[in-house]
Formats: sequence, structure tokens, C-alpha cells
Amino acid sequence: MQLKIVQAGDPVLRTGGRPLTPVEIVGDEIQQLIELMRETMREAPGVGLAAPQIGLPLQLAVIEDVGENAATDRTPVPFHVIANPRLVLGPEMVDHFEGCLSVEGFQAVVSRASTARVEALDHRGAPVVIDASGWYARILQHEIDHLLGTLYIDRMLSRTLSTSRNFGRHWAGVPIAELLEKLAARPGTPR
Repeated sequence: MQLKIVQAGDPVLRTGGRPLTPVEIVGDEIQQLIELMRETMREAPGVGLAAPQIGLPLQLAVIEDVGENAATDRTPVPFHVIANPRLVLGPEMVDHFEGCLSVEGFQAVVSRASTARVEALDHRGAPVVIDASGWYARILQHEIDHLLGTLYIDRMLSRTLSTSRNFGRHWAGVPIAELLEKLAARPGTPR
């Protein structure tokens, strides 16, 4: 069964989530929710899904990435769960296009830390520490933003907002620095 993914404008995406106790996490209700979120994320398809995206204000997200791309420092990430995450960002920032299952049909460039450390609870309610870099660090930051009521459009470089179709037609494969240079060609135009 695939869950309905709520879209931008739904208040649940802006309220953030409440923390879960370890007892709640191992309970049948949350364990079933995790399985439904996994199925929904895979069918969408996506690389992460946060509980607010399915209308539940909980600090719970599922993550899995099977893709690889050397240009974006993307490597496969096995399925896992994060609950009640705390995020510490590295100093170096990297710009890349991002999309979101809750902002369907659009993409934009977002500046994110290239490394991140996350302290969270896993699917068993046990503490975990994740040290991530590259695309995985970006996924974690994106999903944790959802748990705090933030969407990528709050962080995007607004002139880069594009429909997914136009991204494919005009910007796919264009280096981000070149894209930003072209879009900033008009003097006085904000990034």
C-alpha cells in the first residue's frame, strides 16, 4: 500500500515533527509505518521520505539511495531509519540541484554542507551516529529539514527554480558554476 505524499502548501510540512520515544519506535504502529514509508519512497521514486511528507508530524524519516554518480559524489546508501535526529554540518558548502516529492515537478539549486554528522535513533530505537559526505550528506540535510518544517524551496537559489522538464531540456549536465554564471548575467540580479 502506497501512502499519499502531501504537497507544498499543506500545513503539516511547516509544523515540524514531535520526537518519538524508543518504546514508540519499536511498537507495532511505528514499525508498520516504517514499512509503508519504505514502500512509498521506493514507488515514488525517491531517496528519502519524512513522516511530515505523509501528513504525520513525527521526527521520523526513511532513507535509501541506490544511485551512483561520481560528479555529485553519490554512492549507494542502504535502507535505514532516522528518528529524532540532531545535525552538525561541516564547513564546506556545495551547490546542486534538488527536487522533493512534496514539491512535485520542480527542481532548484540548493547550497548544502558537503559533510554532516547525525545523531539519531534507528529503527530499533537505538542511538546511532552517522558521518556522511557528498550526496548522502545532502539527503540527510533535506530529510531533517522536513522534520523541522523546512522545504528546499526555503534554501534554494531562486533564479534556478525550474520545472523538471525544463531542467532536463536546458540544465542537466551543465556544471553548476556555469549555470549560476548564465543566470546571474543581468547586473543587480539576486542569486
